[in-house]
Amino acid sequence: MVISRIADGIWRQVEAVQDTVSETLFEPVIRLGVTGLARSGKTVFITSLVANLLDRGRMPGLLAASEGRIEAAFLQPQPNDTLPRFEYEAHLAALTGRSPHWPDSTRAISELRLSLKVRPNGLLAGLQGPRTVHLDIVDYPGEWLLDLGLMERSYEDWSQETLERIKNRESASEFMGLVSEVDVDKSHDEAVAQDLAKRFAAYLTAARLEGFSDCTPGRFLLPGDLAGSPVLTFAPLPVSGTGARGSLHREMARRFEAYKSRVVQPFFRDHFARIDRQVVLVDALGAIHQGPRAVDDLRHAMSEILTAFRPGKNSFLRGLLGGKRVEKILFAATKADHLHHSQHGKLSAIMQALTRDARNRAQYAGAGTQAMAIASLRATTEATMEHEGTPLDVVRGTLLDSGKEAAFYPGDLPEDPAHLLSPARAGAEKWLDQDYQVMRFAPAPLALKPGDGPPHIRLDRAAEFLIGDRL
Repeated sequence: MVISRIADGIWRQVEAVQDTVSETLFEPVIRLGVTGLARSGKTVFITSLVANLLDRGRMPGLLAASEGRIEAAFLQPQPNDTLPRFEYEAHLAALTGRSPHWPDSTRAISELRLSLKVRPNGLLAGLQGPRTVHLDIVDYPGEWLLDLGLMERSYEDWSQETLERIKNRESASEFMGLVSEVDVDKSHDEAVAQDLAKRFAAYLTAARLEGFSDCTPGRFLLPGDLAGSPVLTFAPLPVSGTGARGSLHREMARRFEAYKSRVVQPFFRDHFARIDRQVVLVDALGAIHQGPRAVDDLRHAMSEILTAFRPGKNSFLRGLLGGKRVEKILFAATKADHLHHSQHGKLSAIMQALTRDARNRAQYAGAGTQAMAIASLRATTEATMEHEGTPLDVVRGTLLDSGKEAAFYPGDLPEDPAHLLSPARAGAEKWLDQDYQVMRFAPAPLALKPGDGPPHIRLDRAAEFLIGDRL
């Protein structure tokens, strides 16, 4: 077993050296990770980004595109033969067909390679011909990213933190009631363990629907072929110490450790550790609608997410030694098209405040970070209406549930983000001076001109931040 692990480690280092040398001397590769928490729009982001890189008429903020230096863009087979391909064509058809609809959300990891033929700029423009830059986009659920924070925790610490966080949530009442009746020192009973795991998974599902962000372990929500396995049959319990041999406590702790070593660690080693640019999509408006507790939970989740990254500058030597770093991290508040443009600056400021601690740590380590408000696919138009004699900036769109056209005003976001974050930190139950609403809009039918990708808000600026320096 030890020899096998050593051989596997050596082989992975050899692969890393081969990749680094190939990328440095021949065709550069940008590995872009795309993740986000539930309903943040990962699939739409990737689909619209790729479509707008293929047809760059709406990408003036991407300098290589506006300067005409991108001569061609084309899809190629992905380099990892063991990963599912991101279903770009099917998702684009869903968004741009005669009856457009939102594509299915991310359920597992997938990958797509987009290659760009780019002319150099500056002094090299007249000395070198076009070169090919590969953009490998890796799509994975945000819940898997949050799981990386478990690697530094013991079962006992994780249990204590989780039970303390959820004890007053109505959706956790059934699970907390069962926990209060369990004797953790009794001999392990598989029926009890399965019941606990089932009810904890039900709580996580309800919490995600309520807008809470820290719903770990993530595979409880997306079990795939691990459904029903012992590695997903554990739950937090009121425990301390190590527990007696054969007890429910000891068995739960063993399964928690197995989850980290068999599920979380392989994801980090095989996929996450190879990413050098990252975008984290956040449904900040959804959290604001759910109330102060959801906003504070989102702030906590953003901080936890940053602990999973290894931010910093990459170098040729570090690549040879297997020390890949995440060079740039973009935190993007999605669904900016649900607000009139007059409020986009406020949403960006809220996003910056939510991620301030995380961005400060990343910048200290040498990584570039940015927070902005975007819409991967614009589903609304803007208008101004009279309300009680006062002009009101609204957005118009087709409601997802009814199919009817509607004008919508979600509420006035504060100029100072502290007016949201302070009540959230204090544990307030609701906003005292405002009622924030969220509507679900269907994608609008599109009539795209040749050379234009789908309409968006600031997707070009996001692309410039993430990959512009490599083009």
